[in-house]
Amino acid sequence: MTTNDEGAGQPARQKRADAQRNKQALLAAAAAVFVTSGVDAPVRDIAAAAGVGMGTIYRHFPTRADLVVAVYRHQVEACAEAGPALLANGGSPHAALGQWVNLFVDFLVTKHGLAAALQPDSAGFDALHAYFIDRLVPVCAQLLAAAAEAGEINADIDALELMHGIGNLCVGADNDSRYNARRMVELLIAGLLQSRST
Repeated sequence: MTTNDEGAGQPARQKRADAQRNKQALLAAAAAVFVTSGVDAPVRDIAAAAGVGMGTIYRHFPTRADLVVAVYRHQVEACAEAGPALLANGGSPHAALGQWVNLFVDFLVTKHGLAAALQPDSAGFDALHAYFIDRLVPVCAQLLAAAAEAGEINADIDALELMHGIGNLCVGADNDSRYNARRMVELLIAGLLQSRST
């Protein structure tokens, strides 16, 4: 009897695991669309990228704000998990920092659209911003510390200041289509390497 009870629970657990994987795949697809087309991209584009019907998206995320917030959280977690993984790959800590910053820039594209999506709910935006700071500043600090310990950069670079600087470089892209924010950020990260003491 116990065996039957355990067997009966397995399909339900498998179904939940499949649904969670599908939701994560949908969020990854939505994030990619948001990075290239902005948070106002048509839902049909997100559905096509995810390989699902539009009904599936609306079932998980009834409003665009729900979807944008979920993508925001998904990207924060992806950035938070990527930092230690990039360091563990055994390459240069400065190179790992550069790769992580690329992910952070993708995240910032979504973050810029989040304010508009949550316009009436400033408390919700503030809570998400605090969550982003709590999760990502320590990861950036870990990458900077590893690069400093390797002698690649100076040890006095503050993670939050660097992240603010990257954010400010990304803002320029909103007003000028010729402005290449990613290129400016790459120059900033390269400049950290050049600033090390000899």
